[in-house]
Formats: sequence, C-alpha cells, structure tokens
Amino acid sequence: MHIVIVDSSRVVLKIITGLLEPRGHVVSAFTDSAAARDFLEETPSVRVLITSLEVRPVTGLELCWSARLLAEARRPLYVVTMSSARNARNLAEALDSGADDFIEKPPSAEELHARLRAAERLTTMQNELIRLAETDPLTGLLNRRAFFARVGAATERAGNHGALSAVLADIDHFKRINDEHGHDVGDAAIKAVAELLGAQGIVGRLGGEEFAVVLPGLSLTEAEAVAGRLRLQVRDLRIRGSRGPVRMTCSFGVSTWCEGDSVTALTKRADIALYEAKTSGRDRVVSAENDLVLARAG
Repeated sequence: MHIVIVDSSRVVLKIITGLLEPRGHVVSAFTDSAAARDFLEETPSVRVLITSLEVRPVTGLELCWSARLLAEARRPLYVVTMSSARNARNLAEALDSGADDFIEKPPSAEELHARLRAAERLTTMQNELIRLAETDPLTGLLNRRAFFARVGAATERAGNHGALSAVLADIDHFKRINDEHGHDVGDAAIKAVAELLGAQGIVGRLGGEEFAVVLPGLSLTEAEAVAGRLRLQVRDLRIRGSRGPVRMTCSFGVSTWCEGDSVTALTKRADIALYEAKTSGRDRVVSAENDLVLARAG
C-alpha cells in the first residue's frame, strides 16, 4: 500500500519507514503537515495516513479532518493517529476528527502491521463498493452519475481558459439490431463500442446505446479527429450473430469548453450536434461549434 507518515521528528519517521518498506509498502514521509495535506489531495494512490497529533503548521486533528473529507469524496483512505501520550481525551478527539484508529508513538512492529492489515481489508472493501456504485455493470464504464462527477472535477481543473472537449456517441439503428438479432447481440454491440471508447479520456455510458467522452486538454479540432477515428473503428466492428456477422455504425456530436461554460451547457451542445448527426443521415461526426453554425448560416 501507499502510506503517508507525518511527524515532526525525523527519527520517528525513519523508524516507522524502516518497519514498513521491507514489507513492500510505499512510504511518503513528511515533517511538514501542510505539505502532507497537499500531497494527499494530489495523490489518489495513498491508502493510509499515519499522523502524529503533534505536527505543524496544520495540527494532527485538522489533518484528520482534511483526510476524512477526501475519503468522503469517494476515495478509500484509512486514517491512523499516533501520540506519545495515550489517554481517553486524545483518543476521543482523534476519532471525532475523522480518524479510524489510534496508536502509540513509536509503535511496535507487531501492532503497526496488525493495524495496517485491518486498513488494507477496509480500504479494499471501500474501493470495491465505490467501483460498484460508479460503474455501469454491462460495459465497465462510468455510470451517468459518476461520469458527470468526474467531468465536473475536470472542468474545475481546466478553468475558463483550459482546453477540454466533449464527444457524445450513439449507436445507429440500435432498436433494429435488438429486434433482428436479439438482446444478446445488442448487449455485445454496446460492449464492443464501450471497449473502443474506453481508451479515450473520461468515458461514461449515459444510458441505453448512448455514450459520452470528455477529453481534457483537447481542442475542438482535436476532439473532432478523435470522433472521426472512432467512427471508422466502429464501422470495422463485427458482432457475432446467429445469421452471421452484424455490422453497425455510430453517430457523434462534438463540443468544446468555452469561458464561463458549465458541464450542462457543454454536453447539451454536444447532444444537439449528435441529434443533427442522427437526423442528417447517421454514421457521421457533427460539431456544435462549426457544422451547426454553418448550417444555420446556410
């Protein structure tokens, strides 16, 4: 596991690191609790925080609160506080501040490893619950709610001036595939398209045969190129059916992030472009910012 240790004493950090690294754990040690907090926020691979209560400039209790907020944001994180003064008040304050466990400082090897085994069991279970809550069961992509949550975070990172584009995709004549070949073939078609899309940025299944891809860092032109490649790749797919291979196509709508934009507006423009692609012949890519503007001008 990736473990962050925070203590004002480099000697204590060295002792605990020496107990953990031989067991295969990845350890990041800090004497500065503010730096540790920033590292936790930026490093989702961390599964355990072990912090002394006596740290600065952020107190151990404040660090527990910050870590608990990260865990509540659907991220597995186990928090262990440690203190050289084990008493009821310290224990109660630590647990009330979001800690999962409490250990004396410096900990014995046997006790420390036992606590970490418990942490591994719990974070593994938390991770599985998060996966089940966020994943579409048929395709393994993000479900609608999780997709929009991830996109919201991505747009905050991009800000008003960052590049970010959206692509909405829909399988053409999907009802016909189901009606003529059965729902098993329809499910196979959805999974095949999902596998292609999954190699892109933030990808979700919005429902039925409709998918969404958000591409952080890509301009409108770059996103159009991605959609164009995907369109050709879908045309090359062959799904096994009872009467031979089943072919299919997809339509795509593309939009890009604008200053003062919102996730709703971004995806709405892509949805309008997708609708235009469907009604103007299917198996094509339509851009909200280029093709639709030209169509209105014509």
